[in-house]
Amino acid sequence: MIGKAPVAAAPPSAFVETLFDHYAESFEQSLVDKLGYRLPEFLDQAIRAARPGRFPLVLDLGCGTGLMGQRLRPIADRLEGYDISASMLRKARAKGVYDLLVKADLQDLAYAGRKADLVTMADVFIYVGALEAVVRTVAGMLAGDGLFAFSAEKLAAGELAGSGDFALQPSRRYAHSQSYIRRVLAANGFSILSLETSVIRQDRHQPVEGLVVVASLSSNT
Repeated sequence: MIGKAPVAAAPPSAFVETLFDHYAESFEQSLVDKLGYRLPEFLDQAIRAARPGRFPLVLDLGCGTGLMGQRLRPIADRLEGYDISASMLRKARAKGVYDLLVKADLQDLAYAGRKADLVTMADVFIYVGALEAVVRTVAGMLAGDGLFAFSAEKLAAGELAGSGDFALQPSRRYAHSQSYIRRVLAANGFSILSLETSVIRQDRHQPVEGLVVVASLSSNT
C-alpha cells in the first residue's frame, strides 16, 4: 500500500493500543534480545553529537516501556513520557526514569504543557504512515531552537512506487522515503542537523535499514 491515500495514512488507534497492550510483557525481550534493536542507543548518540549538554524539558512520545527514557534521563532535567498503551506505561513506570507518564494517542495529542527543548520519537513512525500531522504537532510542542530526534524505517528503492512517500509493508510497518521526511520537516520549520542510515533491527534474519534523524526548529517558527 503506497502513498497518500487516506486508508494508508495511519492504522486505527485502537489497533495500535491493543497490539502494544498485548505485546508489553515480551516487548523488550523480543525487540532487544532477539531482533538486535539499538535505536535508543543510536538516537542518544545523535542527540549528544548535535547538541551536547542537558535539556530542561524532554518529551518522549511513544515512550513504550521506557527504553529511550533510560537513555534520556542523564541529559534531561525533566523527562515526560507519552504512550497509547497502558500496559507499556506500567513497564515504563517501573523503571523510575520519568517525571511524568501520560496515556495519550499521538495521532490526536492535545499537549498543553510548557514548550519542550527536545522531543523524541523512537520507532514510532513505523505505525504512522503520513507524517504531516504528527510533525506539525511536534513543531507546536517545541521551544525555539528545540530539537526533534526520531527514527523511521527506510523505504527501499525498489518500493518507490506511486508517490514514493511511504509504504505499508508486509510486516505491517510503514517505511518512509528520505526525500519525504526532508520535505515534511522543512514544511514545518525544521532544519536537519543529522540524518544517518543504520541497521535498526533484524526481521526474519534480515537487517532492516532505518533513518536516525535530529532536526532543529527555527526560533522564528
